[in-house]
Amino acid sequence: MAKKTPTEKRTSVLVVEDEESFIDALSIGLDREGFDVTIARDGMQALTLFDKATFDVVLLDLMLPKLSGLDVCRAIRAHSSVPIIIVSAKGEEVDMVLLLEIGADDYVTKPYRLRELVARIRAVLRRREVHEPVPDADEEITLGPIRMDIDARRCFVDGEEIKLRKKEFALLRLLLENPGRVLTREVLIDRVWGSDYVGDTKTLDVHIKRLRTLIEKDAKKPAHITTVRGVGYRFETAKS
Repeated sequence: MAKKTPTEKRTSVLVVEDEESFIDALSIGLDREGFDVTIARDGMQALTLFDKATFDVVLLDLMLPKLSGLDVCRAIRAHSSVPIIIVSAKGEEVDMVLLLEIGADDYVTKPYRLRELVARIRAVLRRREVHEPVPDADEEITLGPIRMDIDARRCFVDGEEIKLRKKEFALLRLLLENPGRVLTREVLIDRVWGSDYVGDTKTLDVHIKRLRTLIEKDAKKPAHITTVRGVGYRFETAKS
């Protein structure tokens, strides 16, 4: 008799969505793709379910009854690093800025194709599995008004510490390590988000915008993180 192979663990997904048409399609489609799906139809139910079980990824709508998707994202991120993908009809830049600030990992706009959504899910899961290399002890980078302590993951502008999120830190470090050199959007995304990133370049632009507000004297007229139109970004040290 042939031995039975152990059943492979299916990825568990918490889908937070109140539109029945999307719920039905997602449940069927994700199940066929090998995911275990749990449905929450409002923000409060989402947090209750999240506290009771372990999920590998959360698909979170923004417009929810009882508690908004933004508040749900904040609450989950306060004590968990589970990947969160926002699924919403909203696509304005202001929403993307808020989502990045509160810790969302990716953003998919309705209507979407199931194949795209599944690709995004698998991409964020792969990125979470990649371990960052350990930096050299006491490594520092100082350029212009900026000093980065790589080992301690701290950044200072004109001697005052600024708080950077993980990808902001990685992005600024990459720019500082290549002063005066134009880094294309493709290179920046590949190095910071990973080669399997399937989103557009708008996420990069939002991160750059936030970095400018933190390190530039005038974010609308950046002296250090400059745009090379149609190509990418460059860190300048000579300007003040």
